[in-house]
Amino acid sequence: MAQPQPNADEVVKAIAAETNTPPETVSKLYSDTLAEYKADGRILDYMPLLAAKRVRETLRLSSPG
Repeated sequence: MAQPQPNADEVVKAIAAETNTPPETVSKLYSDTLAEYKADGRILDYMPLLAAKRVRETLRLSSPG
C-alpha cells in the first residue's frame, strides 16, 4: 500500500522555517529536486520525503556558519 504523501506546501513551510530560507527559494529547490527524482525513479512512494531531505541538506550546506 502506498504511503500518504506529505503536503508540499507544508513541507516547504517547514523547511523554510528550519533553515531560515525564503519559502519561494525552498519551493523552487523542492520542486526541482522532486522532478529530478521522479525522472530517474521507478518507485515513487518515498520521493517527496527523499526530496525534502535533500533540500534540507542542500540548504544547510550552503548556509554560512
